[in-house]
Amino acid sequence: MQFETENLEDYEIKKAVWDIIKKFDTIIIHRHVRPDPDAIGSQCGLKEMIKATFPEKTVLVEGASVDDLEYLDTMDYVEKDLYDDALVIVTDTANIKRIDGENYRMAKQWIKIDHHPLDDSYGEVEWINTEASSCSEMVADLWLTFPDEITMTSKAARLLYGGIVGDTNRFLYDGTSPYTMKVAGELMTFDFSYTDLNDKMNEIEPTTSKMMGYALEHFELSKDGIGHIILTQEILKTLGVEDSDTHPVVPFLGKIAGVKVWAVFVEQPEGTYRCRLRSKGPVINIIASNHGGGGHPLASGAHAKDMKEIEAILNELKANV
Repeated sequence: MQFETENLEDYEIKKAVWDIIKKFDTIIIHRHVRPDPDAIGSQCGLKEMIKATFPEKTVLVEGASVDDLEYLDTMDYVEKDLYDDALVIVTDTANIKRIDGENYRMAKQWIKIDHHPLDDSYGEVEWINTEASSCSEMVADLWLTFPDEITMTSKAARLLYGGIVGDTNRFLYDGTSPYTMKVAGELMTFDFSYTDLNDKMNEIEPTTSKMMGYALEHFELSKDGIGHIILTQEILKTLGVEDSDTHPVVPFLGKIAGVKVWAVFVEQPEGTYRCRLRSKGPVINIIASNHGGGGHPLASGAHAKDMKEIEAILNELKANV
């Protein structure tokens, strides 16, 4: 099924992407470091679509394995010399420095597929759609644009559906459009249990529940609606969790009444801080870009080298509300 939602420019860039994919025998797909479900979903979902359409092609996914996302899919081992004549596709990655892996630079050609506001421009072909809820929606849209050429499978549909669910927070975020729901509905017609997948994505470990309790108790909320919490290495160690376990806290804290903008600062082993920034209205990605990060207007990431920079970020958030 093809939805009539695109203009000629949209169609032409998708046609260019698909025409290049058809030309290469070896395709290696990358995504960003510290992946979320959309990064894995778009990366591995695209792989499954290409493999189903062209079984003779070598299609691999590159990046560090992530234990808590292996219910979606796992990464391949990619030999360095495969890049020499390969096409590299990078999904869901606004900045070159956030691409997981280094050998992509050796590829014969690059394609960038992303739904974040343009930050770094890279690749011979860039398909950027900031109106899409997720990169997984974009990959599914590629299939819906060329349904007679591209084969969708149950595995690919499950991956792309999971990516959409992850980046829309189960269709709750503003980025969810009527077209997002149509795409999700089309993917749900394939043979996979979206109920089981939703349950798995909603599951938290007992240690994470302890951390969420700690976060509720120690979350600081100012009278103007700026909320934040700082999770130091000492706190993480006490709670028995790591940085990768902290992501469920971020949407959870946004449910507190009165919160307009909130930030979760997680200390890294070297003493710097990873910053997750979220908003219910004020644009925050410009602030994130001021501190080595970026992202969407209402959901971004940044970095702080010390407590002084954390204070600077909070002051910028306050001035923006």
